[in-house]
Amino acid sequence: MRADLLTGETAGLDEALAAVDGFDDALTEGLLRPRPAGAAALTALAQALAGSPPAARVAEAAEKTAAGAADEEHFVALAAARTALLGSVHDALTARAAEAVGRPRAEESAPAPGERPRPANLLLAARAWLSDLARAGWRGIDHEIVSGSAPVISAMLADPALRRLAALLDGFAVELAASCPGATLERVPARRWADLWSRAVLLTLPGAADAPAGGTATGRLLPLGVDLHEHATAVQAQVHGVFEPADGSPSRLVRASVSVPKPDSVVGAGLWQLLRPHMSLLAAVGEGRSVELTGMPVTAEGDLLWDDAHARAGESADPFVTARVALPAAIDPVTAPLDRHPARIAVPVFLEGYERGTGEDGRPVFTVAGHPLPVDTGRIPVAGPLTPEAVAASGACVGLLRWDAGTFFVQPLAVERTVRKKTTALHAGAWAAGTTDKAGAKAEKAATDAVAVLRERAGRLLRK
Repeated sequence: MRADLLTGETAGLDEALAAVDGFDDALTEGLLRPRPAGAAALTALAQALAGSPPAARVAEAAEKTAAGAADEEHFVALAAARTALLGSVHDALTARAAEAVGRPRAEESAPAPGERPRPANLLLAARAWLSDLARAGWRGIDHEIVSGSAPVISAMLADPALRRLAALLDGFAVELAASCPGATLERVPARRWADLWSRAVLLTLPGAADAPAGGTATGRLLPLGVDLHEHATAVQAQVHGVFEPADGSPSRLVRASVSVPKPDSVVGAGLWQLLRPHMSLLAAVGEGRSVELTGMPVTAEGDLLWDDAHARAGESADPFVTARVALPAAIDPVTAPLDRHPARIAVPVFLEGYERGTGEDGRPVFTVAGHPLPVDTGRIPVAGPLTPEAVAASGACVGLLRWDAGTFFVQPLAVERTVRKKTTALHAGAWAAGTTDKAGAKAEKAATDAVAVLRERAGRLLRK
């Protein structure tokens, strides 16, 4: 990998992010009557899009909002402008990452018109609530404003065509309610809430989530590793891998995810107890096997819509062999327009022969061909044998190339290290199929007991 391409400056990136940050600050204070600093930030946002197709609409929206005369359509234009700027940042960083890893990229294709939600009144109601949030700002939210979303969300959840937006609004409202009143917040997650707000606003527009048509996948899937995301009430396992089509066409990178709700009492290795019944792929990952797919649904962005009926366990497949042999020729997938955001960048990479060191923050640094590449060990889940110490002593790494706070970094998924002159591999998802590790087995048993108790109590309540 050409690590030198990851350390240089990207033209216009700082200016684009500064315009986004300025708008987020204005949104924090509220857009009903923006202060001079907020008005200047709105103008800067419009200027950042000068010369682009929506420039005139964004300029009008910024002017009206700065004057305190904005309506819902103006807020839609501002949300679109913010999303477009972050999309341009995503595209620039993704292009640089693709050049650094030297893999081919899939060709862009026109989005296919999706199913248009019919209940326009619900979309308008959702947009009205989001506009009220923008006017109040994060510092101005209270329980009355946040609770205004409840009837809209309840009505949306009953309609499958609106469920994506409903789920976003529901989670957003819960997060805001837990932070009320906004005036007392010591720290406002301005970037996160502005991301959620902008995405929700755009999802009220029919066709905003349209993406290129997907298809089906028949062939062999070679897993690379598991990225585990844990929240207080939910957990998701996302498997990254290389798919080799049976028809002999070029291999490509794919992902497969499963998400489940979880109680607070289930943590660590016990998370696999919740995930395992939903996805046979996790068993294959834990056992180091490939998976044979037959007609598995797949999106144009490379996400496998996993169904066990279309999969069966294959032969042994070492992720490090896959990384060395199959990964360099795999085609990187495209990204849907609405998903183009720097936080979504997660490019599978394989590194070896690097020099190990430590950064100023105490975290490991891999020096690749003379160029330092930070390693984020904070993303390593405790639900596996992979540890920061193992990463610091490693000689090869399969990971995800990410970007945050102006820097590319690596999130390890698996490493190889030498122990007593023997090469040993450690994987973040090694316990997905079960473990004989004492700590892991103990956590599994505790989770089994906790889940059994919760199910028994839930059944008792339902019987009442």
